[in-house]
Amino acid sequence: MSRAIPVSRLAETFERLRSRREIGIIPYLTVGFPARESTLQIVPALVEGGAAAIELGIPFSDPLADGATIQRSSQLALANGVTVRFCLETAAELRGAGVDVPLVFMGYFNPLLQFGLERFVSMCAEIGVDGLIVPDLPPVESGELADLCRQFGRDLIFMVAPTSTDAHLEEVARQASGFVYCVSLTGVTGARERLDEGVGPFLARVRRHLGLPLALGFGIARPEHVREAAALADAVVVGSALIDRIGQAASDRQAAAARSFIEWLRSPLTSSTG
Repeated sequence: MSRAIPVSRLAETFERLRSRREIGIIPYLTVGFPARESTLQIVPALVEGGAAAIELGIPFSDPLADGATIQRSSQLALANGVTVRFCLETAAELRGAGVDVPLVFMGYFNPLLQFGLERFVSMCAEIGVDGLIVPDLPPVESGELADLCRQFGRDLIFMVAPTSTDAHLEEVARQASGFVYCVSLTGVTGARERLDEGVGPFLARVRRHLGLPLALGFGIARPEHVREAAALADAVVVGSALIDRIGQAASDRQAAAARSFIEWLRSPLTSSTG
């Protein structure tokens, strides 16, 4: 009997956002930060604050695409004993607790390879993790993982940047599903004062090659960033600014701080809809 492929939860979410003419907020949270079990309290709070989906970071010792803030959160999570298996178990607990927004893992290739690619993707399908972002795996080398994601009905999400060539964008178009993660600038993650002025032309170029929803990340930190991005992208990914906000809060206020931060980011959306 062939496996029934469910309708993508990500596709449903972006269709709903499109029907509302609303940009989605996708918070990034390193699993096991600040404490080993923190994710189980913080993720539901992010959803309560209005998150459209959640990106769960699998900590890694050499996260090349991440800035200092997320690197520190990853190091702390590793010190807390977080492993790939623990990340899967955490996602399963979140689903069991009623979290129903899309969950996407962001993880580097080597830990997934060591865990076993088929084992990992099949467990994602069983648990209800909807997609994968592997920043150090280019589309031309992603054949095995892409095949597994198609087999198990998971979305494989690629990053593109202002430096991406047309050939790279075309290869992403052949392999990607769910959405495309558009890096707003050249460099690593981290909160910044304003969006780069080249974001608009960059996203327009990406749209010429890809028909998938576009999520803009790297540097999103303020409501005005969300307001600017709303005219350009389908979603924004918020990582370093959220990690900073959580890290500055007392341990018994971290979930509340995460929720209020997402509510603050969404304030241009709620005010515009009345």
